[in-house]
Amino acid sequence: MDGDEEFFDAVTEAGPRAPGPADADAGKSNGVGQAEERPPQENGVQKHRTRLPAPTFTRSDFSLWGILKKCVGLELSKITMPVAFNEPLSFLQRLTEYMEHTALVRRAARQPRALERMQCVAAFAVSAVASQWERTGKPFNPLLGETYELIREDLGFRFISEQVSHHPPVSAFHAEGLRQDFRFHGSIYPKLKFWGKSVEAEPRGTITLELLRQEEAYTWTNPTCCVHNIIIGKLWIEQYGTVEILNHRTGDRCVLHFKPCGLFGKELHRVEGYIQDKNKKKLFVIYGKWTECLWGVEPEAYESFRRQGRRGEPPGAAQPDSRAERADGDAGDAGDAVPEAPETVQVIPGSKLLWRVNSRPPNSAQMYNFTSFTVTLNELQPGMERTLAPTDCRLRPDIRSMENGDMDLASQEKERLEEKQREARRERDKGDTEWQTRWFRRGRNPHTGAPDWLYAGGYFERDFSGCPDIY
Repeated sequence: MDGDEEFFDAVTEAGPRAPGPADADAGKSNGVGQAEERPPQENGVQKHRTRLPAPTFTRSDFSLWGILKKCVGLELSKITMPVAFNEPLSFLQRLTEYMEHTALVRRAARQPRALERMQCVAAFAVSAVASQWERTGKPFNPLLGETYELIREDLGFRFISEQVSHHPPVSAFHAEGLRQDFRFHGSIYPKLKFWGKSVEAEPRGTITLELLRQEEAYTWTNPTCCVHNIIIGKLWIEQYGTVEILNHRTGDRCVLHFKPCGLFGKELHRVEGYIQDKNKKKLFVIYGKWTECLWGVEPEAYESFRRQGRRGEPPGAAQPDSRAERADGDAGDAGDAVPEAPETVQVIPGSKLLWRVNSRPPNSAQMYNFTSFTVTLNELQPGMERTLAPTDCRLRPDIRSMENGDMDLASQEKERLEEKQREARRERDKGDTEWQTRWFRRGRNPHTGAPDWLYAGGYFERDFSGCPDIY
């Protein structure tokens, strides 16, 4: 397919959604797991589903090399991929996974000291990438104008996102605390490149967290994510790069180094860094693994620990952790084997725990390695369709069909949507009409001054009369 006819192509400005093939089989799954099942309630809080309607689709019969062999060194957002290499989520829903550990933000908003708030924000920034561990499926590219909303009263937030551009692909999001304690927003345009044996996702776009009562704003960018053994061997993921979190009110800065794997996998998943004040005095040291936990300790204790290690003295006992993970070795070429990660993080005496990852459900491997939070993201409860915007990801027939285990229908629906997008773009080009975003407007980040997409408001008033027909 021509690069200009990629999956990010435009959409039509029309009325109600036309029924597609997926609607005829709507009874197969309403997103709860059983047709016509009412979502249960517990203590007045809605319970969410704990499983997907169908298990993970095997990719063993498909060759990714046949698609990627001509793409070494190229940017991949314009490459059309078979449904078999996807997971049943849109990238907009992937962005929503930032919110799994919202409790860290609410904790930050309660802290009286700026240093303690930065500790919580740093933990939140690391936790935002934890769900990517072992997630080797590619999320569906959002359609231009696609949206996703999520309201979680139990976690204290509401979230809205929109695909605001397709050349380049840009996803904008905005979340706010239900207690008016924070705002969290950004616009993301990752660059994907294929390097022969791996695919690298370079993060682009600034993430902003505002603590409203403290009148503080924090900004940062995510680390680079790399998926290894694309051609042969067991797929494995690492995150690497430096993340700098800036408190724009105090000048405090947290610098986090996501370590590359290194020789023999010694540094796999590790994160180390520190918090410093505006005069570059180190106030706190942070360490751990982005797949597991994050700890913090005073700089003096950290330096003492390192000196003991250099002298050959026992620097402290490793803390046992039943949630730690070990990557399995691969039976293929030794150079393509999955590095083994140490089972625990060695805890420095005097450290305090900043964050620990939530345990994944026991059947996670049969659900695309989703977390419990992720399993709920495409849930479509009875009656929800009447209140959602017609552009919401949950209504995408290709994603819904894949979630239901119908890969043939998912592929057909994907092709139908692609053709619909191409036709819409041709019509817009004929009329020399520019695409108009619905919920976000191009502007400048109020804290960095950099170009950004900012929430225009109004989504939760639920006037969806001007929404485009994209499905």
